[in-house]
Amino acid sequence: AQQWRQRAGGKAAGALTAAYVAAFAGSHPLAKKVGAWPSVFGVAGAVALASWAVADRRHP
Repeated sequence: AQQWRQRAGGKAAGALTAAYVAAFAGSHPLAKKVGAWPSVFGVAGAVALASWAVADRRHP
């Protein structure tokens, strides 16, 4: 979250943190439908993509 804040600002860091928490919470019910590992990989990938798009895309 600190790197997100430094790279993209406080609002973006807050939004990405909220997405991270929502993904963590959502992975549990999702795991009941698709399995544990697919759920983990799916939500981790979604948050990683959001992080890249919001905070990392413009930075090497």
